[in-house]
Formats: sequence, C-alpha cells, structure tokens
Amino acid sequence: MDGLITAFLLFIGGGGSHFAQENQAATGTLRAPLDVLGYALILGAAGATIARRRWPLSTLAVVAGLTAAYLIIGYPYGPILISFAVVIYTVAAGLTLRQAAWAGAVAFVLLALHAFFPISDLTNTHFNGLLPSAAFVAVPFAIGVTVRVSREAVQRSRADEARRIADDERLRVAQEVHDVVGHGLAAINMQAEIALHLLPRKPEEAEAALTRISRSSKAALDELRVTLAVLRQRGERAPAPGLAQVPALRDRLAESGLPVHLAVVGDEVELPLAVDLAAYRVVQESLTNVLRHAGAATAAVVITYAPESVMVEVTDTGRGGIGPLPEPGHGLSGMRERVTALGGTLSAGPRPDGAGWRVRAELPVAPGNGESW
Repeated sequence: MDGLITAFLLFIGGGGSHFAQENQAATGTLRAPLDVLGYALILGAAGATIARRRWPLSTLAVVAGLTAAYLIIGYPYGPILISFAVVIYTVAAGLTLRQAAWAGAVAFVLLALHAFFPISDLTNTHFNGLLPSAAFVAVPFAIGVTVRVSREAVQRSRADEARRIADDERLRVAQEVHDVVGHGLAAINMQAEIALHLLPRKPEEAEAALTRISRSSKAALDELRVTLAVLRQRGERAPAPGLAQVPALRDRLAESGLPVHLAVVGDEVELPLAVDLAAYRVVQESLTNVLRHAGAATAAVVITYAPESVMVEVTDTGRGGIGPLPEPGHGLSGMRERVTALGGTLSAGPRPDGAGWRVRAELPVAPGNGESW
C-alpha cells in the first residue's frame, strides 16, 4: 500500500506539476517556470514518502526540506505539497501529540521560509504564501490526530472487551470450582463423621465409610480435572456435566448416607449445553446444601421436560423449615446467577408444609441460550 501511494505521488508530481504551471501562467500568477531541478525536487519529495511509516520524522525532515527549497526557488505551487501533506498526516497519526506538534511546527517554519527569503523576483514577497503553507500543515495534521485518537479509542474498547470476557470466564470457572469442590467436600465430611462415629464400636463399618471417602474424593478430583482442563489446553474441551449425570450423582450421595429419590417427568430432549450444565449445577448445589445443613434427611429430585423449558426441583425432609432461615451463601447466589443469565427463574425456601427445604429452577430451552455462556 505504501508503494502504491508513493507511485501515485510520483505520477501526479511528474504530470500534475506541468498542468499546475500552465494554469498559473494562464491566470497571471506564474512563479519560476519548472526546470530539471524543479522536477528533481518534486520526484525526490514523492519518492521519500516510501519510508514515511518506518522513519516518519526523518522522512518529514527530507520532504519538508525539499518542499521548502522548491518554494524558495519560486516554482509554482503544485503536487509537491500533496507529498508534504501525506507525510504530515503520517507523523500526526503515528506519533504522540507532543512529538507530532513539534514536528509540524518545525515543518511549517521550513515551508514559510519562502515568504521571508525569496531568491527571485518571481517569488511571492507579500506573505500570501503563508496561508497555503499553514493549510498544508494544519489540515493533514488535524486529520492524522483524529485518526490516531479514533484508533486508540477502538483499541481501548477492544482491550476493555477482552478484559470483560476474561473476567466472565474467571467467574464462570470460579463457580464451577465452587460447585465441584463444595459438593465433594460436603460428601467427604459426612462420610468422615460416620467413620469417626463407627470406628470405636464397629471398625468394619468404619472401614466401609473410609472406602466411600476414597471413592468420593476420587470422583471429586476427576470432576475438578475436567472443569480445569479448559485452562490448561487449547484443544477440545472435555464434555461438561449435564442432567444425564444426575443418576451417578444420586448414587454417590447414597453412598455418603443421603438417600435421593430421582424422578423424570416428560420425554427427555437434547438441551443446549449451557442450560444442561446450569440445571445439573442447580441439582448438585442443592443436594450439597442438604448434606451441609439438613441433618438426617432424605432428598428428592424431579426433572420435568416441557416443550419450551426444563424444570428441576430439589426438596428435602431436613430441618430447613425449622428456626431462622439460613444466610444466603455463594452457592445460592451462584445458582441464581446461572439461571437468570439464561433467562430462567429460581426460587428457594422452606417447603409449604414447613418440613424441609425446596429449590426450584425453570430454564427456557429455546435455541441460542447456550451462546451467552
């Protein structure tokens, strides 16, 4: 592109200067007629623009010097000023405002010398040449600064968007880790308490509880590895958990001492990945809260498939409805954020009969829900 621009400047410099001379001769404002030196200065200024991006200040010094010499000698105003304007624009667009302002000021002084130090009676000695000199500095300088400011604004916008995406990804991974680790530790904690309780009197049953701890910790570590794999590899992501893994979750919790009844209503359908993952995390986090807070209890999970939505409901028979309500923690807020981000609704509170706790989430399954995650 720089080569094409330079070729264009060479073309109009060589051909356009002749027409500029004839036009000024016809209007009676002809300065010194062009000769070999004049064309050499025109082509030299145009050819120097090929290096304007790599060495903008050096190129400006060369082009400004050649243009100033051209005007001082008294050659007619013409395309050489376009080469000068192109370099001024490049300096303003590529350098800092302070550097560009100093360079533009020096270039203007060089260009204005022809009004103060004419070497021919044909040159303009009435300072009328200052106006075009100022215009060929100020206009491309303003355009270049505007382009640079706009480019920097776009870059800042892209950087802000990249930071926002990174923050969203970190939040998503943090929620995933919270769900995985919280569920695993809650199951392990319950099994450890059972083992400690049984160890003095029934060592053989305590050994079984320790075996379940080993299995639960291995399952939690495997799921954690899957969750964090996205941060360690650039290839395909491991499949995200979904409602299809709820039966396995139920079995693990049964080994931990929490009986879970699972019921599926309606025909199972393929859900968007984000909806499937969010529904699974709601079930997992709700059952984890049962382990933590409900005491001796049983739980029930009902998954309902409808044409336009999927609903999951988790209830328990623990002490959720007795005494003050528990303080909302990161688990409940994380579930609510997941669900509302996908256009769904989530409610959590004591069961209507006061015996236990209920979490209910409904998620739309319209195409495109997965795009926001």
